[in-house]
Amino acid sequence: MSDAKSPDQEVLEKNLSKINDLTQRMVTAMTERKSHSPALESPDYQFYAKAAAAYFAEMMSDPSRIIEAQVGYWTQSLKNWSEIQQQIAAGELDTPPEPVTDKRFKNANWEKNPYFKLIKQQYLLSSQTVEAVTKDMAHLPDREQEKVNFFAKQVVDMFAPTNFLATNPDALEKAIETNGQSLVDGLENFVADLESNQQGIAVRLADPDAFEVGKDIATSKGSVVFQNRMFQLIQYTPSTDTVYKKPLLITPPWINKFYILDLRQENSLIKYCVDQGHTVFVISWANPDADYADCGFDTYLEEGLLTAIDTVLDITKEDSVNVAGYCIGGTLLACCAAYLTEIGEASKLNKATFFTTMTDFREPGELGNFLEPGFLKGIEAQVAQTGYLESYFMSRTFSFLRAKDLVYAPAVRSYMMGEAPPAFDLLQWNADSTNLPGRMAVEYLKKLYVDNELFRGEFELLDKKLRLAAIETPIFAVSTIQDHIAPWASTFRGLAKLRGERTFILSESGHIAGIVNPASKDKYGHWFNDEPPRDPEFWKENADFVKESWWHKWSAWLAKDDKQTTKARKLGSKAFPEIEPAPGSYVLKPGI
Repeated sequence: MSDAKSPDQEVLEKNLSKINDLTQRMVTAMTERKSHSPALESPDYQFYAKAAAAYFAEMMSDPSRIIEAQVGYWTQSLKNWSEIQQQIAAGELDTPPEPVTDKRFKNANWEKNPYFKLIKQQYLLSSQTVEAVTKDMAHLPDREQEKVNFFAKQVVDMFAPTNFLATNPDALEKAIETNGQSLVDGLENFVADLESNQQGIAVRLADPDAFEVGKDIATSKGSVVFQNRMFQLIQYTPSTDTVYKKPLLITPPWINKFYILDLRQENSLIKYCVDQGHTVFVISWANPDADYADCGFDTYLEEGLLTAIDTVLDITKEDSVNVAGYCIGGTLLACCAAYLTEIGEASKLNKATFFTTMTDFREPGELGNFLEPGFLKGIEAQVAQTGYLESYFMSRTFSFLRAKDLVYAPAVRSYMMGEAPPAFDLLQWNADSTNLPGRMAVEYLKKLYVDNELFRGEFELLDKKLRLAAIETPIFAVSTIQDHIAPWASTFRGLAKLRGERTFILSESGHIAGIVNPASKDKYGHWFNDEPPRDPEFWKENADFVKESWWHKWSAWLAKDDKQTTKARKLGSKAFPEIEPAPGSYVLKPGI
């Protein structure tokens, strides 16, 4: 008898050996994980206690609703089982399936195979029952009800049958087709993700080696002309012979890196502004570590935006500057405008632009669901220990706002299908997250999100109470209709409090795609209304829809009162010489 092994046996033994090695690496990675507060993992006991109390109170006061949901569940379950049996007996499972609206269930087996069809039906039925039972609890305040709905959806999404190998036909088919190689590749992906982050598992959304910052993305030409511990100031090379006299300074969020506005040449807002004839400066924030423990919102104002404004004015020899702020960068800009107004220097700001900016945090959207007392205490404990909030925690929180698309779907592709993450510039930027200084993170969540001090005129920075209603600088505000981080109605209500000339734009799409919406493509349109949005919904109902990017309107607004031009400026000045080429070195520092 020959001892030669068949090709399949060789593949199997090779894969078994790989699995043993990967298992050892996985155990090692898990033993080397850093410890952190359990409060950062889930809502605290108070949340569950409130939800349970409301549920039992609902049962006592209105038992019919709960009983009706339970009876309906069992009745429909029996009906599903009966229909499957009848279809099997009649041989009707080969009938054309209904149109698929949920992309998780695209595989034909969800309709043709009785096993998978029943699983899908029961999952969808369970989802509907959970939603019906947890919705509209009379004994919960509106805010608590929103949290119950949110976390109920989290549970429903987590237990989708597509998230488990035995109930995912796509993964099972691929495992059979590849002789189990897809499962080995998936385990390898899982271990690699585990090893890359000592805080916990974070599935890679994009191939981290597909694009190189400064080579494939963030390639607009320019130079760093100033730097301190908080930021590098980049000035971009002009592409026109003459430029508008008023320079444009962009302050991006420091929760992520600035190059979302300069991904590629065809969708770069920075390049667009340069090509429109603006002298463009951008703040590239430092990625903080333990040395930044003392930094708060006041530091980002004093050593950050105020310093950047003065530097830009010095380099350009102008007396005022146009400033655009994105997300938390816009919140900082609002604080800056209020502060300059308080100290009598409001004239330094010519015009202010706000992209998806929260200043009224009464209705903070889905992010507010995480702001439980236990979660905040967990963050306080974590930053007290490390001095900063590691990028992992905020990145994970934002991902779970869209768990179906940003957690479970990529995990299934990577760990069960064994697929490599895609080469996608926007998702690579999303994964290139940053840390937050400890003091700043706690102030931001407690004073702004929880206590809403900025909107109420009680937020104090640099010994001044900031009053939004005192700001008279002309503003241009862009929000996005599908924004799950900064809900558009909340952003509009907050900025409507300002007293200067106000222009409001509501773009299609979400927090990123609605802003990075190139004028050359006009992929998403926008709503526009001359009236301030005192009632956001009424404002939208009476707004005109324009099927083009808001970039056009913003460009015209910036140029409207700035007819004077000057010869294209050189980079930097004698006092602020060029330090290094854009995008600078600060943006290259990874999160920890």
